[in-house]
Amino acid sequence: MTRYEPAIDLDAIDAIDMHVHIEVDGHGHASLPDDLADAASTYFATDGPRPDLDSIATYYRERRMAAVVFTVDAETQLGHAPLSSAEIAEGAVRNSDVLVPFGSVDPRRADAVDRARRLIEDSGVRGFKFHPTVQGFDPSEERYYSLYAAIQDAGAVALFHTGQTGIGAGMRGGRGFRLALSNPMLLDGVAADFPDLQIVMAHPSVPWQEEALSVATHKHNTWIDLSGWSPKYFPDSLVRAANTYLKRRVLFGSDFPLLTPDRWRRDVETTALKSEIMPGILKDNAARLLGIGR
Repeated sequence: MTRYEPAIDLDAIDAIDMHVHIEVDGHGHASLPDDLADAASTYFATDGPRPDLDSIATYYRERRMAAVVFTVDAETQLGHAPLSSAEIAEGAVRNSDVLVPFGSVDPRRADAVDRARRLIEDSGVRGFKFHPTVQGFDPSEERYYSLYAAIQDAGAVALFHTGQTGIGAGMRGGRGFRLALSNPMLLDGVAADFPDLQIVMAHPSVPWQEEALSVATHKHNTWIDLSGWSPKYFPDSLVRAANTYLKRRVLFGSDFPLLTPDRWRRDVETTALKSEIMPGILKDNAARLLGIGR
C-alpha cells in the first residue's frame, strides 16, 4: 500500500475544510447504524446523499478547496463495525491534491495504540478524530495517555468533538450518550500533560463556549474549528476571539455532508468576522497546523 503524502498546491486552493465525514465506504457500509443515521438526518433536517470518498474529492476539487477526511471508530459503544481508516487513507492517496486523511481508533480497544501507530506509519494519516460522547470515553482519564503519547510522538493532530451533538438526539435517552464527555474543559489536562500535542476542539462548543475559549487562551497547543454550525449562529464571544487573540488558531470546518462548505461560506458573509482574518481561518492556519505547503 502506498503511504499518503500530501500533494496540495496551496496557491491552487482558497480554503482547507478541517472537518469532513466519510459516511459510507466503497462496499456500501455506513459509518453509523441505521437508527442513529436516521435520527441524525431528522435532527439536522437533511436526508441528502452520503457521498463516497472519491465523490467528496471531486466536490472539493470543483470548489478549489482541500478537505480533512475521517470517520469515527466507536465499535465498543455502538456494536457497529467502523469504516476502515486505512481505506480512507488509500482514497486520500488517490486524491492527494485535495484530501488529507485523519485516522480514528476506538480508545476503548485494547490495541488502540498499536492501531494508531500502524495508521501513522503504514498509511500516513496526519491526525486522529475522537468523539468522546459517541465513543463513550472521558478524554481526561490517564488510561488513554499512551494513545495521546503515540500521536504526539508522531507529530500528528488530535481532533476532538466538543459540545452537544446531533448524534443520538431525540432518541430514547439520547441512545445512552453522555454530552458531558464532550466538555472542552476535559481536554485542558490533556493539553497540559502533552504540550507538544496539537489539539483541535471541534465546533462551537455549545453550551461550553466559554470553557473552550478559556482552554485555547491558556494552552497554545489547542485550536478551535468552526464546523457543525452555520456561522450566523456563532456566539459573539467566539467571533470576538476569532477576530483578535485567537485569530491564528481558529480553523474553517463545515461538517460535510451535514453542513456544506457552500452554506458555511455564504453564511459567514453575514457575520462580524473581519475580512482581513478570513484568509487565515479559511486556509493559512490549517496549512500551518497540518504542515502543508511552503
